[in-house]
Amino acid sequence: MGLTGTVLAVDAGNSKTDVAVLDAAGEVLATARGGGFRPPVVGVERALAALAEPVERALAEAGVPYVSHVSACLANADLPVEEEQLAAAVSARAWGASVAVRNDTFAVLRAGVAEPRGVAVVCGAGINCVGMRPDGRTARFPALGRLSGDWGGGWGLAEEALWHAARAEDGRGGPTELSRTLPAHFGLPTMAALIESLHLGRLAPARRHELTPVLFATAADGDPVARSLVDRLAEEVTRMAKIALARLDLLTEPTPVLLGGSVLAAGHPQLDEGIRTRLTTQAPLAEPQLVTAPPVLGAALLGLDHLAVTPEALERARLAWEPSRT
Repeated sequence: MGLTGTVLAVDAGNSKTDVAVLDAAGEVLATARGGGFRPPVVGVERALAALAEPVERALAEAGVPYVSHVSACLANADLPVEEEQLAAAVSARAWGASVAVRNDTFAVLRAGVAEPRGVAVVCGAGINCVGMRPDGRTARFPALGRLSGDWGGGWGLAEEALWHAARAEDGRGGPTELSRTLPAHFGLPTMAALIESLHLGRLAPARRHELTPVLFATAADGDPVARSLVDRLAEEVTRMAKIALARLDLLTEPTPVLLGGSVLAAGHPQLDEGIRTRLTTQAPLAEPQLVTAPPVLGAALLGLDHLAVTPEALERARLAWEPSRT
């Protein structure tokens, strides 16, 4: 197969990368998986070099040296200028005749909708929200953490839970069961012991992520402070979705609102109900739904959108990752 009518789809997250090559009929010719994509940590060139391994493996398996279009949805492409810089770096690799780079949240959104229209909120380690319309208009947030006004995600929730638990134990704050459940998760007797273990490196910083499920369990047991943090996250998710809908003039028509990421996919009843109740009030025509399809499907569909393929081709590609739809 030659160049015409082929797509290289890339979904590159912080921890793993999924790659697929498809033809214009929506047939998947090859797939590959690689490691995480972290330009802020290793630099753009080293990140692209790591990305090249699964990409070139997939191209070789598909029997094509390059494709018509590269649809790359990349973690850490948070600002338009970063998308432009990464697009130039990907173009230099000569994997395709044209290249489109987007933040990886767009892959989650496109994976969950029948057409490129809707809003997605992703809450995993961090939180982000994007929206798109078929005419090419998009809505987005910088998603750079507290620097850009963000709150939420597993890391933010764990940090907030630790703050409340520490103050509860030493008397600066009100009581909360978090002061018991957080250290108990690591087999420690007190918050003072947990703080010391984190500060001195006896517990790796990454293990703070383990405290997010503890927070939700403590909330489910009725702790008012833990429940308030879950409610705050529900409000933040709703607010981001509402603003994105408003920016795209979609508040006045039924519109999918996709919810993705490990925190939102975990099925916490208080969080799920809180988001849906708030959307009913703040964006009554929003249609919330959980995204279960893999994001690489979204990258593939965005690439096929670029080729203006038939609806049948889009459905064929979707069935490759969602065979239960048959």
